[in-house]
Amino acid sequence: MGTRVAVMSIIVENNDTVDTLNRILHEYGEYIIGRMGIPYHKRKINIISIAVDAPPDIISALAGKIGNLSGVSVKTALSGVKSDDRETV
Repeated sequence: MGTRVAVMSIIVENNDTVDTLNRILHEYGEYIIGRMGIPYHKRKINIISIAVDAPPDIISALAGKIGNLSGVSVKTALSGVKSDDRETV
């Protein structure tokens, strides 16, 4: 199955979900290329960016699990880069 490179933008407005979010990200860790988190104290939110290289169904499942968390928003941007043989990240 081919893979796609994507970026997920996550905004966490409910800090009670952070532990669950981190567990989900750990579960999909083999697909994560990199992660950047920025606490925005002025607005009391956290902004997280995740770069992934995964099959489209995995990207969709990850975004769905994150999006179902209370007080968490996620948007995914897929690149046109496709691969039939994913290299180890």
